Amino acid sequence: MTMNPVAVPSMRERVTQLALNGALFGLCYPLANHLAERSGAARSVALPWDAAVPFLPWMVLPYMTSGLLFGLSFLLTDSRARLSALSRRVAFATVAACLVFAAFPLRFSYLRPLVDAPLPAWLFAQLSAMDQPYNQLPSLHVAYCVIFWPALRRFAGGRTQQAALAAWLLLVAAATVFTYQHHLADVAAGALLGLLAIRLLPEAASGASEPVAFSYTLMAGLSLLAWFALGGLWWLYLCASLLLVAWAYHRRHAAFLHKHEGRYPLWVWLLYAPYLGGYLLTWQLVRWRERHRPPFDRHSERLWVGRRLSNAEAARLPAGCAVIDLANELSETKALRNRPYHHFPLLDLHALDARSVQPILAAIAAHAAQGRDIYLHCAMGYQRSRHIAQLYKEYSQQ
Repeated sequence: MTMNPVAVPSMRERVTQLALNGALFGLCYPLANHLAERSGAARSVALPWDAAVPFLPWMVLPYMTSGLLFGLSFLLTDSRARLSALSRRVAFATVAACLVFAAFPLRFSYLRPLVDAPLPAWLFAQLSAMDQPYNQLPSLHVAYCVIFWPALRRFAGGRTQQAALAAWLLLVAAATVFTYQHHLADVAAGALLGLLAIRLLPEAASGASEPVAFSYTLMAGLSLLAWFALGGLWWLYLCASLLLVAWAYHRRHAAFLHKHEGRYPLWVWLLYAPYLGGYLLTWQLVRWRERHRPPFDRHSERLWVGRRLSNAEAARLPAGCAVIDLANELSETKALRNRPYHHFPLLDLHALDARSVQPILAAIAAHAAQGRDIYLHCAMGYQRSRHIAQLYKEYSQQ
């Protein structure tokens, strides 16, 4: 099933995306702060102009509204396509910035003057409790402001309201300098990061594979951040393996695992063990969760549909049943490899196209014409096999 890009997201979907991105920030940003403090970072990117920047305590007020803008940008989004784009842009900016923080830790070079006014003093105390003088270039505050603009401007109404929103976002970005949180170079780098996020992650993705490719890229980035924090070649291996999966999804290369006669060559296991192991674990969890339900069911007279089966489950199929395996990410059960077996790899969570579907429909029709039952399955039996079965039903009625 593919998502309707113009469908209005539910409040639960918006809150979920907000919570996920908030959790991502809450994990990565303090970790990068800790790594910089642990390394004793003392370098800065202060320019000669930074010395002329005055300290304006009241600017902490717009600075602290960044969290409000963060929440509103998710809660006000009115389409799933825009919500998806916003979520990916924010996640990309968060992880990319924190990787730079970890690789090149910097420290703000000036001491912040004491603040006497009660409200600004209290706000600066809250700020100091959750932020340290690290995590400098690029400024995530500024990157978020750039990302929030396309997400919020459609709700600002006319030109006057949009101008007011733009002015407030600029004020929030400028506040990073006047509160002595960032140098000018940090602001410029943050703006570039926000623009890069918008450019790389457009609202209308070119295909259902793009969010999946992005998800694996994001997990690779988190693995690299874990390597900065913990060390160990395992994290670098995990990062490289996930990037290979992301590249395959980006290219829409369904046969990237080179599955042959239901099995993988050893080199594929060496390269993709985390990906294959993750799917195998998910399959086991699905089997346990649905242990009281049949693993497959009859879709039409000759066609049975379900998930990848264990050897015991496969014994319950009709005798002489042909097997059509759509799962690229799980090896085939031995009991099913011994039957008439065909493998048509389809990427999980990927929109189907006519070129990949037609050979599958032809194979089903050929076996049905010979009076043979067919077992059509993907990994978990939720999407690919059900979708193909429905297409075959329409195909056979023509």
